[in-house]
Amino acid sequence: MTMSPEMTSASEAPDAAEAPLPSATLGGDSKRSIEQITLLLFITVPFLALLAAVPLAWGWGVSWLDLGLMVVMYYIGCHGITIGFHRYFTHGSFKAKRPLRIALAIMGSLAVEGPLVRWVADHRKHHKFSDAEGDPHSPWRFGETVPALMKGLWWAHIGWMFDEEQTPQHKYAPDLIKDPAIRAISRQFVLWTVVSLAIPPVVGGLVTMSWWGAFTAFFWGSLVRVALLHHVTWSINSICHAVGKRPFKSRDRSGNVWWLAVLSCGESWHNLHHADPTSARHGVLRGQVDSSARLIRWFEQLGWASDVRWPAKSRIEARRRTASADAA
Repeated sequence: MTMSPEMTSASEAPDAAEAPLPSATLGGDSKRSIEQITLLLFITVPFLALLAAVPLAWGWGVSWLDLGLMVVMYYIGCHGITIGFHRYFTHGSFKAKRPLRIALAIMGSLAVEGPLVRWVADHRKHHKFSDAEGDPHSPWRFGETVPALMKGLWWAHIGWMFDEEQTPQHKYAPDLIKDPAIRAISRQFVLWTVVSLAIPPVVGGLVTMSWWGAFTAFFWGSLVRVALLHHVTWSINSICHAVGKRPFKSRDRSGNVWWLAVLSCGESWHNLHHADPTSARHGVLRGQVDSSARLIRWFEQLGWASDVRWPAKSRIEARRRTASADAA
């Protein structure tokens, strides 16, 4: 299967009779903006920091404070993406009270993965055309040969974000654009990037009362943390659409990759997600850790979330593949 690079169809053009919605990103549907430059910068710099992490740690070590800041900030951003950007804003897996809605939007923005509305629009388009022509980031875009798949994995992992084509936000995320608070948070992506990177060094500097403490906290809690979270998130687009077990019926090649489950906050149980996209839980089988689903359950118990789309046993069984399909 070779996918055409022409990803945007004429049907995605705005209706001239409709009043245009305000933009929720500084560059609108164009990627050539300060947001894109910011994203490029904070993809490249944290990745270089990740590469340097091992030799630097070997040379002068890493403190428990640095590790603590890295872990805490990582899982704030990770759950902001998985619960907020993905399960809530993209798929409506539950309803959230206004304070939780705002908190999830900000938490996801701290992951430095681009403006909220653009993220949601791209992901909704991905589900509409999953692993077919029109999918923004399928690893099967260039074909099924080994060289084509290698190229496709790179494309799905990171390359697609710098393609000139752009998902029209007014078509795929009009509900978010119409919300003034969410639109504002999305437009403030650069601000949230600065906040996200500033929190660790400020805390590290204040706790140790030293510039060195601020520097090491910035290195581990900001740069390494962002790089690790980026590549784990992007692995859902690339690895989880190329390999993994597929116990559930879906119209694409989404698979479950168990070794990414903890780091991805449950997102790597990707086959069930594509079989039942609005489900609030992705890890539905025994032993499948899904911290995002656990937090949603707590939100529900606290009264912050309602109408949660928990998967019923009958619904799960209806989506199971047959034994012969599993063997294949």
